[in-house]
Amino acid sequence: MTRRGLLIILSSPSGAGKSTLARGLRDWDANIRFSVSATTRAPREGEVDGKDYAFISEPAFKSMVREGQMLEHAHVFGHFYGSPRAPVADAIEAGADVLFDIDWQGAQQIANSPMAPHVLSIFLLPPSISELRRRLEGRGQDSAEVIAKRMTRSWDEISHWDSYDYVLINDDLEKTAEQLRTIVTAERLRRTQQPGLLDQVRVLQSEFEDGS
Repeated sequence: MTRRGLLIILSSPSGAGKSTLARGLRDWDANIRFSVSATTRAPREGEVDGKDYAFISEPAFKSMVREGQMLEHAHVFGHFYGSPRAPVADAIEAGADVLFDIDWQGAQQIANSPMAPHVLSIFLLPPSISELRRRLEGRGQDSAEVIAKRMTRSWDEISHWDSYDYVLINDDLEKTAEQLRTIVTAERLRRTQQPGLLDQVRVLQSEFEDGS
C-alpha cells in the first residue's frame, strides 16, 4: 500500500451543488467510493440493499451505535440513518477514498471519531442566497413549501462553515470541480496518509549513519 485513503466529507445547504460535485469526483477517480449508509426504513421501489443503503432493523442499528460501530448517525422522519465504521476503515486501509454527502452534524461526529486523522472536510457555499433559491426552484423537484423549508434550514447549515478544513464558493461549477480535485490530490500526500514514510526515513537515517 502506497497510501491510506481519505475520508472525504462534502457538506452544503441544499442547492449549492454538492451532489453534482460529488458525482464529478467519483467520475474523475474510480478509487473514490461513495459511503453506503445504513437505515432502518424499508427499501423503496428500485433500491438495492448494499448499494443504495444497507437496510437493517432498528434493534440492530441501535446495537451498532452502542458498540461504536457507527461513525455518525441521526434520527430523521421516524427512521435511523448512519454510516457503518467497518467498511470505511477497511477501504481507507486498502488505500481507497470514501466520499460522504452529509450535513454538518454528521461531519462533526466523524471529526470526533477515531477516524479523524484521515478526514478531509469541505463545505460548499452558494455565491448568494438569491442564487441558491434560483437553483432550488430551477430543479423543478420540490413544491414551494418544500423550497421554503430548505431555504429556512440553509442558514443553519451555512453558519457551521468554519468547522470545515476547506470552504469553496460554488459560483462556477467547473472551477469548483477543479478546486476539489486539487484539494484531494494534495491531501492524499498528507503525512498521515503515507504509511511507508517512517520506514523510508529510517532507511535514510541508516544510510547516513553508515556513511558517516
